[in-house]
Amino acid sequence: MDAQGLGSGAIDSVTPLTGGTQNVLLRLFGDGAEYVLRCPPPGAKPEIHATFLREARLLGALAGTAVPHPRLIAACRDASVLGAPFYLMAPVDGFTATPTPLRGLYATDPTWRHAMGLSMVDALLRLGEVAPDAVGLADFGRPEGFLERQVPRWLKHLERCAEQPGWPGPQALPGVREVADWLEAHVPAANVPGLMHGDYHFGNVMFRHDRPALAAIIDWELATLGDPLLDLGWLVATWPDRDGRGAGTIRIAPADGLPSTAELIEHYRQRTARDLSAIDWYVAMARFKLGIMLEASHARSCAGKAPAETGAQHHASAVRLLEAAIAGIEVRA
Repeated sequence: MDAQGLGSGAIDSVTPLTGGTQNVLLRLFGDGAEYVLRCPPPGAKPEIHATFLREARLLGALAGTAVPHPRLIAACRDASVLGAPFYLMAPVDGFTATPTPLRGLYATDPTWRHAMGLSMVDALLRLGEVAPDAVGLADFGRPEGFLERQVPRWLKHLERCAEQPGWPGPQALPGVREVADWLEAHVPAANVPGLMHGDYHFGNVMFRHDRPALAAIIDWELATLGDPLLDLGWLVATWPDRDGRGAGTIRIAPADGLPSTAELIEHYRQRTARDLSAIDWYVAMARFKLGIMLEASHARSCAGKAPAETGAQHHASAVRLLEAAIAGIEVRA
């Protein structure tokens, strides 16, 4: 920090922050200024180190855009400093809405909850408007054939679950083959490539305190160049139901007033030039992919590598996602 001109002298205090179980997130003070440090956990593999540097690169590239994001202050590639690469970002004045109950007017005013939902779509629109070339991210991914690669990639991910002792096998996820076949048979023509968050849901955004709007999109580890409509599909696939229960551990309380998934899609459609005629495919793809990701967590729990309760919860969510995907396919058919 001294070498980067970020004040001088000792760090005044260090406080762990919540918001992630697999990474280190700390708030610290130095020379009267506040910072948030983010880095991989001790012992992380080299590919995880590369992911963090990639995330820092993206945050730096988003500076000056309309995308709400944590402002990057500095990044350090030298793993010898802390044992892993890390970066410093400015604190975000906001809060995460899940899994804890909402606060302030978000908790008491349904119109605030409606606006907060639409603000998540607005942030996706701003992200999709960023021209990768203009911000130095033309090489941030491989958008050619991106949609065609999705099903084979995630089927292989499911196959690797068999390496976990105790996992009952792919039959634990009914309908996964049916959904995969439909997705491969109905791949839409790709939209204009753009930046994707890759895991866009209530748990990966922070909201402002003073008005019902996003303060920042966080946790960019899965960001890439691809088809931005998959982020919209992901938002719909993870969206809370009337009881406030979304995919995985997403819980919103109270939930009345939140926009419907149809409203989310229409809000996006009215504000973009992208073709949403195949949005059902993107939603089904998101449910398929997330279902497999959650089932992989279940497989690790079967092998004793994750809490059994969490594994059971993720398995139940994966089953619901595949059931919803099948229902969507049948309706479209």
